[in-house]
Parts: sequence; C-alpha cells; structure tokens
Amino acid sequence: MSLRISTAPHVHNPVTTQRLMQYVLIALLPTAAAGVYAFGLQALLVLAVSCVTAVCAEFLWQKIAKQKVRIGDCSALVTGLILGLNLPSTAPWWMAMIGSAFAVIIVKQLFGGLGDNFLNPALAARAVLLASWPVHMTASAFVNPTFFQAGMDAVTTATPLSSKGYTLMELFLGQVPGCIGEVSKAAILLGFVFLLLTGTVSWRIPAVTVGSVFVCTWLIGGVAPEAALAATLSGGVLFGAVFMATDYVTSPITPWGQVIYAAGIGLIITLIRQFGSYPEGVTYGILLMNIVTPLIDRIPRKIYGYQKEAKKA
Repeated sequence: MSLRISTAPHVHNPVTTQRLMQYVLIALLPTAAAGVYAFGLQALLVLAVSCVTAVCAEFLWQKIAKQKVRIGDCSALVTGLILGLNLPSTAPWWMAMIGSAFAVIIVKQLFGGLGDNFLNPALAARAVLLASWPVHMTASAFVNPTFFQAGMDAVTTATPLSSKGYTLMELFLGQVPGCIGEVSKAAILLGFVFLLLTGTVSWRIPAVTVGSVFVCTWLIGGVAPEAALAATLSGGVLFGAVFMATDYVTSPITPWGQVIYAAGIGLIITLIRQFGSYPEGVTYGILLMNIVTPLIDRIPRKIYGYQKEAKKA
C-alpha cells in the first residue's frame, strides 16, 4: 500500500474541466444554429474563424512557452465560440482572428492560463474590438427574409436597443438585428435549461442578472413594466447572463456573493443604457464585476467547522 500526498482539494470530482466545457459547447449549439439560420453562411464563417483561431493560438502559445498542450480541455474552443457569437455576422474574418488571439493569448495565457485569468477572455476581446472598430461591431444584416421581415433581402442596422417598434415576441424569437448569438432568446433559454439539468451552472447569476436589469430599468428609467421587459430582452442581456457572467473563474464562489455580483451587473447595464452614449452595457457590466469578484469573495462568511469563542463574563 502506498500513501499519496497532494495539495487540496482532496475530494475527487468525476466531472472534469473537459466535460464541463463540452456541456457549455452543447448548450451553445442552439444559439449558434439560430444565428446561422438567421444570418446565413457569413455567420458560420465568423464562428468558424473565431473557434479555429482560438484553438490554434492556445496550441502555439503553449508550444512556444514549452507548456503542456491543453487544447483537449475544450476551453479555448468555448472562448472562440462565445466570442464569435458576440460578433455581428457582418464582421470581417480578420476581426474574428484578432479578437480570438487577443482573448486566448493576452487575457488568458499571459495571466497563467485557465483558472488564473481575472477577466472573461471573450468579453475582454469584445471590448477591445468594440473600442477599435465600433462601426463593424455595431452593424448587423438580415439575410433570411422568411425568418425576419418578408420581402427583405438584406438590411444593415444597429442593435435593436437604438431602434423602436419590435414586439416582445420578435425580441424573444430573435426576429431582430444584433450579434449572432444574442438575437434568439428562445435558443439561449434552451441552452440554459441544459446547463441547469447537467449541474453546470446555478440559476442564481442568470436569474438575478436578468431580474436586476428589469427592476433597475423599471425604477431608474421610469418606464412601464412592458417596456422594461422589452429592454431586458433586447441586446445581449440574456446571452451574457447565461454564458458569460456564469464563468467559474471570474464569478464569486459563494451563493450570496453570486447574488451581489449579478445584481451589480444588472445595475451597471441599466446605468450605461440610461445615461451613457453607448446603447448597450452588457460587456462592461460583466467585466467591471469580474474585477470586483475578488473583493466579493473576501466578504466574511461562516467557516465550516469553526466555532466562535465564548465571550468572557
């Protein structure tokens, strides 16, 4: 008999990183399929370039740095797919390449790789692309007239947050312009249900994020509940709440910490939308709360097995 000595944690979990990433990829498939159906083969090209670049960038970096190649854990593939879904279908292929390389090398690998990055790699890359090429990042095109408005071959327009007239059903089904992955809320919810059933994510962060956007828009914006619901279904709120705010590495570990974190995201999104010049705030809301996450994790909490000393008489 041999004695194995290792660092914590000592409890073995059969659900590996690879399995978790595979669950996320499966959950993203309905959203990706809806985006490709809505925007056509150009959307598929953007997603493919983003995914391939992310995997190749991680492989090359780990080879050059003489590290163990870990592309098999599928984390780079998840980063590439999420970034691709955050891009409009009209984005040029080189933009997807730059964004994926930045996400993997600068945001992820330079900080130590998976588990050590303090920002969500895909969102950080999206923020850089948005600051560098705002015209490309705020354009979107209708290419499927049966899915969108009958008789329209192609219409280039900005995010629906800057346009009025969409019904709640159109916003829910995705019959609106936007990024590839944010238009169909029905597809996003389908992936969310899968993540819940597999235990990949908790309901707290997505539910509180979406709920706080609704409440803050209602109270701060002074609008009717229906208008607040429309704002909640607009843009990337649901996609960000389900697939980006729930990132294990950049979100708090405690239940109450997750509630504070998600409520902060919703509040920041609403403040940017109401008082900022940019009509969308999901990217910056999540990134800012990523930075605050280490402070949230420092909030005192009851430690298992610890008992306070009795007060002296």
